[in-house]
Amino acid sequence: MVFCRLPHLVVNSSPIRSAQTGVHEQLATLVARHADPAHPFRKPVTDYNLRAFDASLAAWRAAGEAPLILDTGCGVGLSTLHLAMRHPDHFVIGIDQSADRLARNTHWDGPQPTNLCFVRADLVDYWRLAHQAGLRPAQHYLLYPNPWPKIGHLARRWQGHPVFPFIVALGGRLECRSNWQIYVEEFTSALNHLTGGTFQTEAWRPEQPITPFERKYLASGHALWRCVADLDAGLAA
Repeated sequence: MVFCRLPHLVVNSSPIRSAQTGVHEQLATLVARHADPAHPFRKPVTDYNLRAFDASLAAWRAAGEAPLILDTGCGVGLSTLHLAMRHPDHFVIGIDQSADRLARNTHWDGPQPTNLCFVRADLVDYWRLAHQAGLRPAQHYLLYPNPWPKIGHLARRWQGHPVFPFIVALGGRLECRSNWQIYVEEFTSALNHLTGGTFQTEAWRPEQPITPFERKYLASGHALWRCVADLDAGLAA
C-alpha cells in the first residue's frame, strides 16, 4: 500500500480575516467584463510557459492520452500524487509556478504512481494554452488558492481575474476548495454568472486530507468549503 506521511505540524493556522463580509459587490461586473469579446485578454504567453505546456502535453500523449486531470496550483505535489493514486485510469498533470515548491519532499512513502507529471508554469498562461489546444480535462482542481482577502484584492482572486472565463471554458468536473467561505461563494457565483448554472457552495470535510494546507486547516479547527461543478453537464443543459 502506498500512503503519505506528513511530519508533525504545529497547529497554529489563524483563520482568514477580512473586512469583506460577503460576495464582492463588483464581482458580477468584473466577470461580465472579462467574458466580453470586446475586452479580450491580451497578455502575451511567454516562451517558457509554452515549452512547459508542450512538455506536459507530450507526457500525457506518451501515456496514451488517458482521461486528464489538472491539479492547478499543486504546490509540493502531494495532491497530484493522491489524485493519481485514486484515479489509476487517468493521467494527472500537477502545475505550479514555484520550482522550489515542486522540488520539496512530499513525504510520500513507497513507489510513486506513474500516471502523472509535474510542470512548472504560470497558470494564467497554462490555462489559456490548454484552451487554445482544445484540452477537455475530465477533472480540474483548484485546491486552496491564495485567498487575497483584502477587499481591494478581488482582481487577484481567480474568479475576478481575466483568465477565469478560460478556466470555465475548459469544462469537465471543476472543484475549488478553500478555508475562506467567501472565496468559494464568489467562485460559485462567478461560475453561475458565466454558465447560467445553479451550482452551490457546500461545507466540506474530507475523510483524508490530500494537501498539506488541507491537513493543517483541519487540525487547526477551520471549517472547509468547496464548490463542485460538472461543467459539461451544465453546458449541455
